Amino acid sequence: MPCTERHTAETYAVGPLPDRFEDASYGSKELGDFAYRACASAFQKFLGADESLVMRTVLSWAWFRPSEKAWEDGARWYRCDVVGGADRSKEYVDLPLSAMGLLRNQPDEWMACAKGPTVEGVKLTCDQPHTWRAVTTIKLGEPGDAYPGDRLVKNRTSDFCSKSVGAWLNYPAHYDFGFTWFHEGEWDAGNRRSICWAKTDH
Repeated sequence: MPCTERHTAETYAVGPLPDRFEDASYGSKELGDFAYRACASAFQKFLGADESLVMRTVLSWAWFRPSEKAWEDGARWYRCDVVGGADRSKEYVDLPLSAMGLLRNQPDEWMACAKGPTVEGVKLTCDQPHTWRAVTTIKLGEPGDAYPGDRLVKNRTSDFCSKSVGAWLNYPAHYDFGFTWFHEGEWDAGNRRSICWAKTDH
């Protein structure tokens, strides 16, 4: 459908797959890795954000390839769509006419907050009443690094987020922070960051 109609997704990147995928299987890991890198990089550029900022938004992306039958017949392309919602969103929301540059000014209506006793509460946008706001991220490794293990990832995330959230809140005497860390599956898919949350009502 045209973007002039109500929509919850918008295509922001499309192209042919590299020649190395000519004989690849439909569900190959290498294909998934390529899609993650291509779509994640284009996602940041399209929204006018960096890697840290796109992890703190309620927007997400999805990628597509030909149908299995079309793949068997030789079709080799990929498509990346920005989506008005994330994995834990109750429902997808309408996007503006175009989402290009949508995060340049970090508008609250597209930033990730949560409501509840912990950061695992209901995820919502920051223009709604909330108790937690995603404020920073920590980079835990480079693209070629092996997964350091759950314990190290969790401990490094906790240590960093304690300091980072304190600085974000301008070093109050008492404050609460939370964090979201990811496991080996997400690491293998290409994610190298954890998210830090500040307990705040604004």
